[in-house]
Order: sequence, then structure tokens, then C-alpha cells
Amino acid sequence: MTFIYILIGAMAIVVVFLIGIYNSLVAKRQRCNQAFADIDVQLKQRQNLIPNLVETVKGYASHERQTLEEVVQARNSAVAAQSPGEMAQAEGALTSALGRLFALSESYPDLKANENFKDLQDELSVIEDKLAAARRFYNAAVQDYNTSREQFPNSIVAGMFNFEEREFFDLGGDRTALSNVPEVKF
Repeated sequence: MTFIYILIGAMAIVVVFLIGIYNSLVAKRQRCNQAFADIDVQLKQRQNLIPNLVETVKGYASHERQTLEEVVQARNSAVAAQSPGEMAQAEGALTSALGRLFALSESYPDLKANENFKDLQDELSVIEDKLAAARRFYNAAVQDYNTSREQFPNSIVAGMFNFEEREFFDLGGDRTALSNVPEVKF
């Protein structure tokens, strides 16, 4: 009879342990979801700001149509992106297009001096800083979640309940190209 009590007690401990692992994985998955939602909010703010910026530049640099169209096209691609990988790639292209747009202001002193343009540029800069922080937080949450789901014995529970690996928000591409100031030639 004592053996049965010991067996029931051991099974109860194992069940409680598995429930703890499951709950920990759920909490980490939710942290990833929340962190991604934070990135999404910042991206939407940035995407909503871009049409105002393009309209401001249009008045001063109307013959720079190709650069403006590239920015609009990159914004539309960023809005349409779904997965973290697609979003990261689209946002990298948008960042590059915005860099070329801001480089135009150097060629147009009136645009550079325009208060509306300055305000939009400052607001975009603030959003970029918030977006960088949100990306770091998301990638840290993904790293924590992915590590946890791959460690033993968590990997057994993760496999039983289909806890899938999460994708990092990586801008991809050539890192040096992303950090260099774009060159504009006329």
C-alpha cells in the first residue's frame, strides 16, 4: 500500500512539474506576442508619418519623383508585410528609402529650413529610437522563449503542445549598407 502512495505522489510531482514548464512556456510566448505588438505600434506610427513627409518634400523637390515613389512603394510594402521576417525586410527597404529622402534635403535649402519638414524629421527620429528599443526587447523575448523551448525537459513539453520556434526581427541584408549614409547624385 505504501508503494502505491509513493507512486501516486511521484506522479503528482511529475504532473505539477510539467504544468510549471507548460505555464512558463506560455508566459514566454505571450511576452513575445506583446513585444511584437509593441514593434507593430511603432511601425504603424512611422508608416502613418511618411505620407506627410512625402507631401512636404513634393512641394520643394517635385522633379525628384523617383525618390518619392520609392519611399511610397517601400511604405506600402511595409504595411502589407505579415511575418516578422517580411516586416523586417520591408522595414529595412523603407529605412533605406527614407535615408535617400532625407539626403534630398541637403540639395534643397528651403526644404531643409521648412519647420514642417524639421518637425516631421524629428518625430520620425523619435519613432526610430522607440522602434530600435522595441526590436531589442522583442529579440530578447524571442531569444528567451526559443532557448527555453529547446532546453531539456522543456523541449518535451514544447513538442507535445506545439510550441513553435519564433523568428527574430532582423533587418537582414548587408549591415554596412544599412549603417552608411545614402549617396544622392544629380
